[in-house]
Amino acid sequence: MATYAIGDVQGCFDELQALLAELPFGKADRLWFVGDLVNRGPKSLEVLRFVRDLGDRAVTVLGNHDLHLVTQHEGFERPRKGDTLDDVLAAPDRRELVGWLRTRPLMHASAGYAMVHAGLLPQWTIDKALGLAGEVEAALAAPDYRDFLANMYGSQPDRWSDALTGWDRLRVIVNAMTRMRFSTREGKMDFRARGAAAPPGYHAWFDLRPKENVTLLCGHWSALGLKLTERLAALDSGCVWGGRLSALRLEERRLFQVPCPGYQAAGEE
Repeated sequence: MATYAIGDVQGCFDELQALLAELPFGKADRLWFVGDLVNRGPKSLEVLRFVRDLGDRAVTVLGNHDLHLVTQHEGFERPRKGDTLDDVLAAPDRRELVGWLRTRPLMHASAGYAMVHAGLLPQWTIDKALGLAGEVEAALAAPDYRDFLANMYGSQPDRWSDALTGWDRLRVIVNAMTRMRFSTREGKMDFRARGAAAPPGYHAWFDLRPKENVTLLCGHWSALGLKLTERLAALDSGCVWGGRLSALRLEERRLFQVPCPGYQAAGEE
């Protein structure tokens, strides 16, 4: 049995199928998706249906575009420039699909790997981060989940404190795990910089992580591109922007990639 971690698909269904044909993906194998299954590419509906129907053969963590779909479906967000979510929002099975997506984990860890869409703050050990992710997952799965969605967005507070409570606490967790690229050593996040170079006083979040015997898997950062080190596999290689869709077989860290034609010329991730 092999486990393949796959970078941001973002609605690129045809490229996902081409990648799976390259692996090859057998019936006993597992797929881990780093989040952002949907949006910007042309076939978000097909991607959602395919990954959901894999059942326990697939694990996907929530990305910022996934949450954007959920909040649009629930009426808390308006479409943004470059969105390609109309196929999902008009589908007859949209409630089931979005409900399934909403209850995906924010973080996943197993066999020496920990997967999150964007990043983890320097104050968080893997165990602590898993516990914090669980708080958000519980809020998203609760009967009153719409109350959380109504208060989820915003860039404040911009840093973690163990004293945080309520919506502020959950918002910081979501922002770190689905939006963050840069942080200070004290855990203050920057959400304005879009490239690969850190603003003054900030660092790439992974450069500030405490040393743990775990390899981090993430996506979200196409400007950074594919980055593989001993303790990091950043797998967003910009498929939707005309880059590649990447998969990493975790057992021997073998890389597979397919080219993508690109469906967006420029824009926000």
